Amino acid sequence: MKWQFTCLFLLFNCYIFCNSFSHAEVVGKVEVDSEVSILLSIKEKLIDPLDQLKDWISPDKGIQNSSVHCKWTGVSCNSIGVVEKLDLSNKNLSGIVSSDIQKLQSLAFLDLSCNGFSSPLPKSLSSFNALKIIDLSQNSFVESFPLGLGNVVGLTALNASSNNFSGYLPEDLGNATSLESLDLRGNFFEGSIPKSFKNLGKLKFLGLSGNNISGNIPPELGQLSSLESIVIGYNDLRGEIPAEFGNLTNLKYLDLAVGNLQGAIPPELGRLELLDTVYLYNNNLEGKIPPEIGNISSLMFLDLSDNMLSGEIPAEIADLKKLQLLNLMCNHLSGSVPSGLGGMPALEVLELWNNSISGTLPSDLGRNSPLQWLDISSNSFSGPIPESLCHNGNLTKLILFNNGLSGPIPAGLSGCMSLIRVRIQNNNLSGTIPVGFGKLPKFQRLELANNSLTGQIPNDIVSSTSISFIDLSHNHLQNSLPFSILSIPNLQNLLVSNNELVGEIPDQFQDSPSLSILDLSSNHFTGSIPASIASSEKLVTLDLGNNQLSGPIPKAIAMMPTLAILDLSNNSLTGGIPGTFGNSPALEVLNVSYNKLEGPVPENGMLRTANPNDLVGNAGLCGSILPPCSHDMAYTSGQGRFHAKHIIGGWVIGISTLLALVIAAFGAKTLYNKWYTNGSCFEEKYELGKGEWPWRLMAFQRLDFKSNDILASITESNVVGMGATGIVYKAEMQRLNTVVAVKKLWRTTTDIEMGGSDDLVGEVNLLGRLRHRNIVRLLGFLHNNGNAMIIYEYMQNGSLGEALHGKEAGTLLVDWVLRYNIAVGVAQGLAYLHHDCHPLVIHRDVKSNNILLDANLEARIADFGLAKMMPKKNETVSMVAGSYGYIAPEYGYTLKVDEKSDIYSYGVVLMELLTGKRPLDPGFGESVDIVEWIRRKRLDNKALEETLDPNVGNCQHVQEEMLLVLRIAILCTAKFPKDRPSMRDVITMLGEAKPRRKSSSNTSGNAANKDKPIFSTSPVNGLL
Repeated sequence: MKWQFTCLFLLFNCYIFCNSFSHAEVVGKVEVDSEVSILLSIKEKLIDPLDQLKDWISPDKGIQNSSVHCKWTGVSCNSIGVVEKLDLSNKNLSGIVSSDIQKLQSLAFLDLSCNGFSSPLPKSLSSFNALKIIDLSQNSFVESFPLGLGNVVGLTALNASSNNFSGYLPEDLGNATSLESLDLRGNFFEGSIPKSFKNLGKLKFLGLSGNNISGNIPPELGQLSSLESIVIGYNDLRGEIPAEFGNLTNLKYLDLAVGNLQGAIPPELGRLELLDTVYLYNNNLEGKIPPEIGNISSLMFLDLSDNMLSGEIPAEIADLKKLQLLNLMCNHLSGSVPSGLGGMPALEVLELWNNSISGTLPSDLGRNSPLQWLDISSNSFSGPIPESLCHNGNLTKLILFNNGLSGPIPAGLSGCMSLIRVRIQNNNLSGTIPVGFGKLPKFQRLELANNSLTGQIPNDIVSSTSISFIDLSHNHLQNSLPFSILSIPNLQNLLVSNNELVGEIPDQFQDSPSLSILDLSSNHFTGSIPASIASSEKLVTLDLGNNQLSGPIPKAIAMMPTLAILDLSNNSLTGGIPGTFGNSPALEVLNVSYNKLEGPVPENGMLRTANPNDLVGNAGLCGSILPPCSHDMAYTSGQGRFHAKHIIGGWVIGISTLLALVIAAFGAKTLYNKWYTNGSCFEEKYELGKGEWPWRLMAFQRLDFKSNDILASITESNVVGMGATGIVYKAEMQRLNTVVAVKKLWRTTTDIEMGGSDDLVGEVNLLGRLRHRNIVRLLGFLHNNGNAMIIYEYMQNGSLGEALHGKEAGTLLVDWVLRYNIAVGVAQGLAYLHHDCHPLVIHRDVKSNNILLDANLEARIADFGLAKMMPKKNETVSMVAGSYGYIAPEYGYTLKVDEKSDIYSYGVVLMELLTGKRPLDPGFGESVDIVEWIRRKRLDNKALEETLDPNVGNCQHVQEEMLLVLRIAILCTAKFPKDRPSMRDVITMLGEAKPRRKSSSNTSGNAANKDKPIFSTSPVNGLL
């Protein structure tokens, strides 16, 4: 009986097990079939331009394998064929993320990172039951972050960084108590940090930086004992750093940089022995640096720069044996540097510039550490430069300018093979320049100006293959220039003014292909100006004033393609001013005052508007803007050359006759070939007897006028402007009641970039298709074989440059809202050129004189004479184009064209709008433009309100709005192109800086469509 019962029991269990297994198999099959449909529905709403998900296709009905979807791209399944991982990262996907994705009940890992999604996510994500890791980073998801993830019990990691999420931080995430990593950096979140985050007891990484979060840091975060990294900088956080952070004993990384934090640095941070990185820079922290920081034994990186810290540097910092970076620049620190800093064994970077620190540097600084970078500029240091700075051979940058350092330059520096930059100008150094800098393989920059150095410039400097910048001005250097100094292959700037140098200027300019600035003024140079100087094709500034030079001005200088400033004043030059200076491609300033020049001043080009002060002191000059030439002067100057002219004229006539015969024969042969090989000789008739082709009008829209109507207006009395690319005329055709502007382009043999007529017609044809409300419309193009004219809308309010700096300055643009609207309009026009044109268009000459104002004072970008269609990235051009003061620093030596050059120029225009000053203003100081002027104000910790135009920024709330735009201008004029924002980013930032009221005029202007915070994920935000 017992045996029978046992058998029945076993049979019953077997039945139950088999039925259960069969049921699970059926359920699994149903779930798998459902997942195929779910995945296909997800795919339907995706945009997949590269067809990355081409294997996501519905299986044929006859296929028995129900787990076929497990082999699809990005899909991984568990042992029973159910999806547990979906990785669609880096697939160039966009479109909409379907809410059906939550129906994947076993999904534990979801990765949509590094795609192009720009839509909202589903409103709720609460149905994920098994989700552990979700990565949405590096997209452009918009609107508020979905609710519900706080209910996902097993969620351990959430990464939604680098998107465009807005609204408040999700409060319910405080319920996801299993979270170990929460990364919401680089979005547009606002509001405060939720106090509910205190419940995240397992959280190790908290990343909220680069948003618009405000309010105080919740002290409750100090309860998160597992935290290892806090990255919540680049926000608008206020209040004090919670002392409770001293309880985070596992904390290794603390980043609260770039905010509005106030108060003192809590000494409780000294309890965090595992902390290796502390970034508190660019806040409003004040008080003394707590000596307890010296107890953080693991600390490697300490950056407290750009605050209002005061007092002395605590001696306890020298106890940080692992410290590699110590940055205390731009504070109010005083006292002396602790002597113990010289004994720190790991110190690589020491930045103390722009404080009030005095005393001497530790004599053993650099002896015991791998010191790479030392910057103590703009302090009150005295005494000698330590000999041991490059003791271990690692020093790359030595920046000591604006101090009271004395004694000689240490001889060991000139043997420091790792050295790249030495900047020790504006000190009290004496002695000679040590020999050896020319043999350093990486050395690029030597600045020793405004010291008391004597002796000669070392001859070995000419052997350098890497040096690009030399400034030895305002010393007591003697003897002549090293003979081959101009042959340094990468030399861009050579400034040796205000010394006691003698001899002749080396005639080796053909060997200086990179030279852009040469200042030899206020010395004792003699001889003539070398003719080879014209071969320096990148030279922008040439200053030879206050010397003893003689002889004529070489005519070739006038046609140098990039020369913008030429100062030859206070010499003994003779002869006349070459007439070709009027047609100089880039020349803006010509100073020949106080020489021995004679004859009439040429009346063409820029010489017609020259400053009379730049011509005075030459008793023999006359005409043009100077008093008219007398008959006797003209007769005397002409009689001496009368006989020579007859002799030369005879030769010219003979040679010309011979050349004419040759050309005629060649032309006849060419005409014959074209006639009989192409079926027609020319597209247009050649008008015999006139010597040129007829004018041809290419219209970009319906025009009521003809070529003759335009040509009749090209008279001297109708000139309204002149630029680097031509003369602008106002063409008023009264019978048609039409007014247009006509630019007659300069056409010279040196205009390398213009190319042939066919090239110009093709490029203008492309530009004629541009359609944007902030770009002047090209109406037509009038040309023949020798001349070209561009016809465009006439703007009755002239240029922005005239409105800001002309006779009517101070009367037209007196409202900040008006100026702001102009800034937005120009930004929108440039964004159109850079982002909406294919290929993109680089303007290359953005400046206030090329921004016109219509009847409503709305900005229109004009003058595309230098514009470049860019089918390729970083295309190289043959010469520098643009206007001095607006040209990006990299353009003069790389000749790489991209949109970042325009963005730099736009930043200069913003500074003009804000300050009311020209890009080059004598009040800035010698060789200082508006960008450098504002940069120095910042470095000197001066109030930037001083730079604002008093005609506009005359009350506090207006100044605050203008300062927001000034920050944008500073970003746009960043030294390195990669640090400048795109024009789309600029428009976004301008939207945040929008004035909170309407203009007092009837002009509404253009504003960005949507307000967004200034702090975004752009890499340029480190400059803010």
